[in-house]
Amino acid sequence: MNFLSNLITPQGVATIAFIMVVGATIAGALIAVLARNIFHNVLGLALSLMGVAGLFLYLNSPFVALMEILIYVGAICIAICFAIMLSEPLYLPKPPRNPLKIQGAILGAAAVFAFLALLVKQTKWTPAPERSTDWSIETLGHYLLKNYVLIFELVSLLLLVAMLGAIVLARGGRGSS
Repeated sequence: MNFLSNLITPQGVATIAFIMVVGATIAGALIAVLARNIFHNVLGLALSLMGVAGLFLYLNSPFVALMEILIYVGAICIAICFAIMLSEPLYLPKPPRNPLKIQGAILGAAAVFAFLALLVKQTKWTPAPERSTDWSIETLGHYLLKNYVLIFELVSLLLLVAMLGAIVLARGGRGSS
């Protein structure tokens, strides 16, 4: 009974929400990597990016979370879906999965995870500085065009490259020039 009463507290609900967001992120990443259909890969990527946006919400960064959804899920994944739908389908038989490659991928992923876990354990974490409570449009515009101008330009460049890639894929698939 003590376990259930701990889940009803605000901290217990936050923990459950965090576990669900992390689960959605990992499930989406696995779908993006393991699915055999390219459209399912993109949908898994979108689910994983939605989970990352949920993690940003959990870190009390609603603006970054909304930009994650708007830019990556709303623009990049949708552009990839349009490129898939506009290109000619290739009906090639799918080769069987190579067990040696799967084992190598699992070993590589485990090595990266171990390295990152060691890095997280060895890092001395300091608390974040006090954040602003003013999230007006004027303040966000000031931050984007003064403090974070490089990030703002890189995001616009990323969107441009995604649109150009979708156009090139769509035109190249039709065989027209």
